[in-house]
Order: sequence, then structure tokens, then C-alpha cells
Amino acid sequence: MTILDKIIAFKKKEVAKIKADVPLKKLVESPKFNRTPLSLKKSLLEVGSTGIIAEFKRQSPSKGIINDKATIAEVTNGYLDANVAAQSILTDTSFFGGTMADLMEARVINQSKPILRKDFVVDGFQIVEAKAIGADVILLIASCLTSTELKNYGNLATDLGLSVLYEVHTQEDLDKINDLDNKIIGINNRNLKTFEVDLEHSIKLANQIPDTSIKVSESGISDPKIITGLKEFGFQGFLIGENFMKEENPGEACQDFINQIR
Repeated sequence: MTILDKIIAFKKKEVAKIKADVPLKKLVESPKFNRTPLSLKKSLLEVGSTGIIAEFKRQSPSKGIINDKATIAEVTNGYLDANVAAQSILTDTSFFGGTMADLMEARVINQSKPILRKDFVVDGFQIVEAKAIGADVILLIASCLTSTELKNYGNLATDLGLSVLYEVHTQEDLDKINDLDNKIIGINNRNLKTFEVDLEHSIKLANQIPDTSIKVSESGISDPKIITGLKEFGFQGFLIGENFMKEENPGEACQDFINQIR
């Protein structure tokens, strides 16, 4: 059983429990449910966009504790000062030490940039939940879902006004996504089964994605020069978490990194 298999099995149980306790009606009636979400596509494509989706991540299954000192408020303000294109927030508690409260707190501070709810979606309930807590974007991991689930969850998110980041690791994942046109496709450089990172992997898969899609490179980006290289292969978004979070001041680390791209 891989780490990913363990996470998904646990997540299904966790969501079933939450669904039993929280009626869908309660989510739909929550104050944030009626806000108009910010567009990730617009933020990544606008003139002068840094393309950086900066992540708040306390820990991971492969690295253990990354940063349990920096607060969500400090990091969110730091990322906004650095002019990130978007913010990503882990809301998985058991494996990544995140909470939905982190995202809700960030939303109060961050009114101007899209927020990605980074979690393992295994049920449409989580997509409604994402809207209710103030997220603008959800993540759909192709390797964890069937082609039908990807289509249905993607449609549900779109109907709610949320952006979708479809995450792929292999050609097989890419083939599961119905019609790649105009979608935001994230290529994860980290193999979720072994947790090893390979940037060449992104470049190979990028060639299989149409130019009408937005390509996002995820994981293992630690040098601003890598961004310049990836841009040549058509990447417009770059999800970076650990590289900033391993520093004492993630916002400052993000600012330094962005200054070196330009």
C-alpha cells in the first residue's frame, strides 16, 4: 500500500463521518458560499503575473515537520507582499497538519488573490465545502479518481464558480481527463507513490497538453532558474510550497525567489 493509497482510504472514511454530521444545506447557507470566487486562470495569465502559487504547508508524509512555527497570518501577508499569483493551503489534517480553519483565516486576510484548497477530493461534498470555507480553486488528482469522477467533480466545481486544477503524474492520468481544452493542468514532478522528484517528467508530459490549456508545474521547484526553463516549455503556473515553508520567514523567501525571476 503506497502513502497515497493510505491517504485516500483514510480520507474516504473521514469525509463519510463529516457528511453524517454536517448537512449539505448548512454549507450552502454559510456566509461565504455566496461570494464570487476569484479566477485562477485570470490571475495566472494577467500581464505581469509572477505565476507563483505559493503554498502554506506545515508537514508532509515524506518530510515530516517542515515548519510548525510560522502562522497562517504571517505567511499569507508575506505571500501577498511578494505578489504571488495565488495561494495554496493544505486542509488535510492527518497527513499534512492543515485545517479548514487555516484557509478561512487566510481568506479574511487575502481578498485579492485566488486560494486553492489543497486536499484529496474523493467526494462532491468536499467541493461544496471548499466553496463554503472561501476557497476559489479545488484540486482534482487524476490518479485518485476515475474518468467519470474527474468529469462530474469538475462540472460540479465549475457550476459553483470554482476553478479546477487537474493534477496529473502520467500519460495515463492525462488520458483520464475528458477534453483538455481550456483546463488548468498541473503536472506534479513528485511521484506520489515514491515521493521522488523529477523535473524532466513535467517537460515530457507538457508536450501532450494543448496550448489552449494552462500548464502548471508542481513540486520540487527550488531555483528561480528552473522557472525560466519551464516557461520555455509553455508553463504559466508554478506551485511552490516546501521551498518557502522550510525557511523561517516563508513570505520573505518567496519575495527573494520572485525577485530573481524577473
